[in-house]
Amino acid sequence: MADVFTLQELAAYLKLPEDIIEREATRGLIPGRRIEDSWRFLKAAVDDWLKTYDARLILLQQAGTLADDDSLPELLASIYASRGRAEVEADEQ
Repeated sequence: MADVFTLQELAAYLKLPEDIIEREATRGLIPGRRIEDSWRFLKAAVDDWLKTYDARLILLQQAGTLADDDSLPELLASIYASRGRAEVEADEQ
Protein backbone atom coordinates (compact mmCIF):
# COMPACT_ATOMS: atom_id res chain seq x y z
CA MET A 1 0.00 0.00 0.00
CA ALA A 2 1.27 3.48 -0.89
CA ASP A 3 2.50 5.94 1.72
CA VAL A 4 0.67 8.78 -0.06
CA PHE A 5 -2.87 8.56 -1.43
CA THR A 6 -4.56 10.49 -4.21
CA LEU A 7 -8.16 11.55 -3.69
CA GLN A 8 -9.37 8.50 -5.57
CA GLU A 9 -7.13 6.13 -3.61
CA LEU A 10 -8.19 7.59 -0.26
CA ALA A 11 -11.85 7.32 -1.24
CA ALA A 12 -11.31 3.63 -1.98
CA TYR A 13 -9.30 3.17 1.25
CA LEU A 14 -12.02 4.79 3.39
CA LYS A 15 -14.84 3.34 1.27
CA LEU A 16 -16.42 6.79 0.86
CA PRO A 17 -17.39 8.86 -2.19
CA GLU A 18 -14.68 11.17 -3.53
CA ASP A 19 -16.86 14.27 -3.13
CA ILE A 20 -17.21 13.64 0.60
CA ILE A 21 -13.46 13.14 1.00
CA GLU A 22 -12.75 16.35 -0.91
CA ARG A 23 -15.34 18.35 1.05
CA GLU A 24 -14.06 17.17 4.41
CA ALA A 25 -10.42 17.72 3.41
CA THR A 26 -11.26 21.24 2.21
CA ARG A 27 -12.86 21.91 5.59
CA GLY A 28 -9.71 20.63 7.30
CA LEU A 29 -11.45 17.64 8.85
CA ILE A 30 -9.41 15.04 6.96
CA PRO A 31 -5.64 15.64 6.92
CA GLY A 32 -4.45 16.33 3.39
CA ARG A 33 -2.77 18.84 1.09
CA ARG A 34 -4.05 20.33 -2.13
CA ILE A 35 -1.25 20.67 -4.68
CA GLU A 36 -2.36 22.58 -7.77
CA ASP A 37 -5.56 20.79 -8.78
CA SER A 38 -5.05 17.53 -6.93
CA TRP A 39 -5.12 16.25 -3.37
CA ARG A 40 -2.50 14.17 -1.56
CA PHE A 41 -3.05 12.38 1.74
CA LEU A 42 -0.31 10.87 3.89
CA LYS A 43 -1.48 7.39 4.89
CA ALA A 44 0.06 7.64 8.38
CA ALA A 45 -1.76 10.95 9.01
CA VAL A 46 -5.07 9.52 7.83
CA ASP A 47 -4.60 6.41 9.99
CA ASP A 48 -3.81 8.60 13.03
CA TRP A 49 -6.86 10.74 12.26
CA LEU A 50 -9.04 7.63 12.14
CA LYS A 51 -7.72 6.44 15.50
CA THR A 52 -8.18 9.76 17.29
CA TYR A 53 -11.23 11.31 15.62
CA ASP A 54 -13.28 12.82 18.43
CA ALA A 55 -16.76 11.33 18.73
CA ARG A 56 -17.92 14.56 20.40
CA LEU A 57 -17.13 16.45 17.20
CA ILE A 58 -19.22 13.99 15.21
CA LEU A 59 -22.13 14.48 17.61
CA LEU A 60 -21.85 18.27 17.38
CA GLN A 61 -21.88 18.10 13.59
CA GLN A 62 -24.92 15.84 13.68
CA ALA A 63 -26.66 18.15 16.16
CA GLY A 64 -26.68 20.85 13.49
CA THR A 65 -28.48 18.44 11.21
CA LEU A 66 -31.05 17.69 13.91
CA ALA A 67 -31.61 21.33 14.91
CA ASP A 68 -34.86 21.60 12.91
CA ASP A 69 -36.21 18.22 14.02
CA ASP A 70 -39.46 18.79 15.95
CA SER A 71 -39.04 15.52 17.87
CA LEU A 72 -35.65 16.52 19.32
CA PRO A 73 -36.94 18.13 22.58
CA GLU A 74 -39.05 15.06 23.36
CA LEU A 75 -36.14 12.73 22.57
CA LEU A 76 -33.77 14.76 24.75
CA ALA A 77 -36.25 14.80 27.64
CA SER A 78 -36.71 11.03 27.43
CA ILE A 79 -32.94 10.47 27.44
CA TYR A 80 -32.48 12.54 30.59
CA ALA A 81 -35.54 10.96 32.23
CA SER A 82 -34.20 7.46 31.58
CA ARG A 83 -30.92 8.51 33.20
CA GLY A 84 -32.73 10.04 36.16
CA ARG A 85 -31.01 13.39 35.63
CA ALA A 86 -32.07 16.94 34.90
CA GLU A 87 -30.93 18.51 31.63
CA VAL A 88 -29.24 21.32 33.56
CA GLU A 89 -27.35 20.90 36.81
CA ALA A 90 -28.93 22.70 39.78
CA ASP A 91 -25.99 25.13 40.14
CA GLU A 92 -26.21 26.10 36.43
CA GLN A 93 -29.84 27.30 36.64
